[in-house]
Amino acid sequence: MGHSPWALTAGILGNIISFMVFLAPMSTFYRIYKKRSTEGFQAVPYIVALFSAMLWLYYAFIKTNVLLLIIINSIGCVIEAIYIAVFLAYAHKKARVRAAKIILLLDGGIFSAIVLSTIVLSKGDTRVKVVGWICVGFAVCVFAAPLSIMKLVIATKSVEFMPFNLSFFLTISAVAWFSYGLLIKDLYVMLPNVLGFLFGLAQMILYVIYKKPGGNKKVDEKAVKKNIAVKPAAIDDEQKIMTEEWTNQVKDKMENDNMMPV
Repeated sequence: MGHSPWALTAGILGNIISFMVFLAPMSTFYRIYKKRSTEGFQAVPYIVALFSAMLWLYYAFIKTNVLLLIIINSIGCVIEAIYIAVFLAYAHKKARVRAAKIILLLDGGIFSAIVLSTIVLSKGDTRVKVVGWICVGFAVCVFAAPLSIMKLVIATKSVEFMPFNLSFFLTISAVAWFSYGLLIKDLYVMLPNVLGFLFGLAQMILYVIYKKPGGNKKVDEKAVKKNIAVKPAAIDDEQKIMTEEWTNQVKDKMENDNMMPV
């Protein structure tokens, strides 16, 4: 591939950790499969993750000589597509239609528009730069998603909804991909992972501050419900959600919000 051994090492490490992050929601979809219902889970995080992987895959193809980016984002596309297929198979009609519309708009319409416009309106290095900046802009938006969880931790003074292991691996992944981008002199891979590292570090600092020796059993549920941006939409309004169910959904939301291929 023409890269230095250090660049290859960083890229391979980034691939391994990103693969682990892609597999993080497996427990959610096993639960959906067993219950034959998506309950209150949302498809948006997986649709967005698929779009992100598709964007980086397109960038990698026109950039050339970045096989490691092609490998991990190809795997990401397959895994996210499987997640979405499972969701559509078990979702209620209303949730299924809503998810299908977002897929057509984002992964179909917007992605196709980006590909066609960059092919028609730009060439060579200019096309690489345009697609690179689009990837950076979208990655920044995705990396900002954990802000809602950080706000939740501060409001509840509990890290129950912010698993340390996930935050740790996302931070290491950001370091690995930043190092890879630096060593191959790719600004577009470097930039978003600076933000990813800072957010990951901030999450771990919050964990240290709010981690209680005896665990985090007592949580202000009012604060939780007030700070969750997206409440279950696929469940009828009259249905009462038990505290344990709500906690599980918040934890899964944390995993979803933190997913980012590169």
